[in-house]
Amino acid sequence: MSLSPEVTAKIDHWISKYPPERKQSAVMGALAAVQDDNGGWLTPELIDEVAKYLEMPAISVQEVATFYGMYEHKPVGKYKIGICTNISCLLCGSDDVVSHLEKKLDIKMGETSEDQRFTLKEVECLGACGGAPMFQINRDYYENLTLDKIDTILDELD
Repeated sequence: MSLSPEVTAKIDHWISKYPPERKQSAVMGALAAVQDDNGGWLTPELIDEVAKYLEMPAISVQEVATFYGMYEHKPVGKYKIGICTNISCLLCGSDDVVSHLEKKLDIKMGETSEDQRFTLKEVECLGACGGAPMFQINRDYYENLTLDKIDTILDELD
């Protein structure tokens, strides 16, 4: 297995942001590029390819890939919904957001819908406390959620 030219170009973009002797600093961007290219998740083989490309020990890349919640290690739906359940969002009703989504999508946290459209994921904090409750769908943030607003957001997805 090798990385595609499109993916290596994206990784090279991240590498260019660091001094040549620090190209390993591009590991997070490299993992994101590989994950995006692979339908939203990382395989052990892809993690190894990133390690080779960045000339890093594979275990070091694996440590990054397993530490951060943005990296997935099993297939996810087309729309990954990360629901903030930290204190600000919790106090503003994230438990209602979770209940509503689980009922509407007929899946529980950590699951993917049968049609492979949605994956629900609990996230610790997305850094948008002023807009609580909130969630992230793929890379887009949605803040000040209400149940009606959630329904509208989901209905507008293709």
